[in-house]
This record gives sequence, C-alpha cells and structure tokens, in this order.
Amino acid sequence: MKQPAIIVPEGCTEVLLHACCAPCSSAIVEWLMNNGVRPTIFYYNPNIWPREEYEIRKQESKRHAEGLGIKWIDGDYDHEAWRCGVQGLENEPERGGRCEQCFTLRLTRTAEKARELGFRFFATTLASSRWKSLEQIEHAGQKAMALVPGTEFWAQNWRKGGLQERRNQLLRENQFYNQQYCGCEFSARNGANTKPLLRAQMREAKRQHQSQLDKMSGEVVERLMPLVANSSHILAYWPLPDEVDIRPLVNLLFSDGKVVVLPRVTGDITMELRRYQSPDDLKEGAYHIMEPVGELFTDYDKIDTVLVPGMAFDAAGHRLGRGKGYYDRFLPQLSHARKIGVCFPFQRVAEVPTDEHDVMVDEVV
Repeated sequence: MKQPAIIVPEGCTEVLLHACCAPCSSAIVEWLMNNGVRPTIFYYNPNIWPREEYEIRKQESKRHAEGLGIKWIDGDYDHEAWRCGVQGLENEPERGGRCEQCFTLRLTRTAEKARELGFRFFATTLASSRWKSLEQIEHAGQKAMALVPGTEFWAQNWRKGGLQERRNQLLRENQFYNQQYCGCEFSARNGANTKPLLRAQMREAKRQHQSQLDKMSGEVVERLMPLVANSSHILAYWPLPDEVDIRPLVNLLFSDGKVVVLPRVTGDITMELRRYQSPDDLKEGAYHIMEPVGELFTDYDKIDTVLVPGMAFDAAGHRLGRGKGYYDRFLPQLSHARKIGVCFPFQRVAEVPTDEHDVMVDEVV
C-alpha cells in the first residue's frame, strides 16, 4: 500500500480515535497500527437515526475492532440530546452550520473521553469521507481541544496516499455494512429526495446486509405474530429473495385456520387475489414472484389485515414500492383493513418522497 504523507505528532504512540463507522475506520486503523500508533476506538455517534441504523453501524465497528484485537469503547446514544444541540440548524444544507455543530459535539465528547482515559491525542475518522468538509472537521477539533485542556487534536486528511482506495478494498474484504447517508434524519431527508435515488440506496443496503437478512426476517416475523393473531382474513405476500421472508408466518396462519390470500398480477396495472393453500399451489408469475393458482377471492370486505412489502417506509406510514404501482392502485379497495408495512430495520428512513396517489400504511414493522 502506498504510504500517505501523514506525520505522526511528536510523542504520539497511542490515540483515541473517534470512529463514525467501520468502513471509514478500516484503512486509518491499519495505517496507525503499521506506523507505531496504537488506536483505541471510541464509537460516539448520537446523530445517527433511526436507532436500528445506529445499532447496525455500532456492531460493525465493534466487529472490526475485535477482529484486530484493539480496544473499542461504546459511547452513549442520546439522540434527543444531540437534536437539542443542533436545534435551529435543521434546515441547513449538507456541509452547512449543522454539520460543523454536529462535529463539534461529537469531538468535544471524544476529547472528554480522552482526558478521562489519560490520552493526550484524539482524532476522528470523519476526515476520511469525501462528503465531509475537512475545514469544518478541523474547526470542530480545535474547538473541542480548547474546551478540554490537556488534549490535542490530531488534524489529518485521511483521504490521501492511497487510503481511500485501501478503504474500499477493506470494505469488500470484510463485507462491512456501507451506509447510504451521513446518519442523521436531516441528511437522509436531503440526500434521498427522489424515489429512484432512494430505491437505489435501498438496493445497495440490501446487498450490504445480505448475510443478515435471514436473521432480520425472523425478528420481524416474531413482531408480526401478535399483530395478526386475531385476524381472520389476511392479505399477505410471497417474498422475493430481498424481501422480509414471511413464509413461516403465512404457513402458520393457514394452519391455524385463517383465510390467507396472496396477490397475482393480471395485467400491466392490475392484480387479483387468490386463496393460499400450500407452497405447491404457487407458480412463478410476473417479475419472478411466486403467485397463487388457487381459488379466486373477491370478498374484499372480509379482509381485516394486509401485510404490505416495500422498498422503504417512514414513521408517518409513507411507503416506497418498486415503482409499478400495483399496491397503490389496489389498496384503496381495502380502506377498512389494517395495513402493516413489512420491512427490514434499515428500510426505515426519515422521509419517503410521495406522490398524490401513494397509499399509506397504518404502521410499520
């Protein structure tokens, strides 16, 4: 690996490294360890939203540190306190005043932790991202250093000398989850303001989470079970490989005597419902979706619960589909039914862009 023009501060043999995520940490940590500096990872990122996204990034950072045998410290997650800290800056653009204030809050806490642990030097992996302002990061580090006497901020451009390329290589080698936005709800809102962009982000997120999808599906199904226990007629779906796998739930509901129906595409813009009997009664239909061939079901008034897949959902119940509009055209016929959006945790976003015809769900699991 090409050695970057990085100068280790005099007397620095260890550093408290604020880590925003595993991908951004990877090449920096490797360089430090190869150049006589022992890093301790401090994961402090209360800006990240929602909590599920925070936990995914945290676990990846911890996995990275444990794999290298270096110390990893978990900072507190207090998103509400962070929001108070950036109050009034919510509508600032990326690289605006909100970002610098966010950096200052996080680096000040890092400096406090460094002093608490007896570290003189602290640094941050934020300076490895090409999406961040190095000037803002340096200003934030200087402010933090001034607020916490006895500490010294190691201001460094960690993008040079091949570290960016090495980061991408380590990301692939370690199969790190690679987030699609900075972390906060304001970043997500500003960055994912079109449906095609958000769909692309979700496809990439699914790819990054591929090894975890089965486990996540099981957890979602557990949460769904009590919500549908008292339902008698359920409109479900047969999942594609990248959707929450509710097949165990579908079979359980059917074995419990519930009426389960599944959608079947019948034209360019329409779909119908057919009763589910068993996986043997399914055949591949439009878009490679397994569809029912059983009895046609038309008594829509009896359907009391609908399980709706989607590419992304927000807290208000807005849903992003795959772009064909089948559910948005069909669901108005089931206005009386309880609509439950079903998704993986990382598919919950701050805001889903909507059109007038888009149908909302009542809750998201």
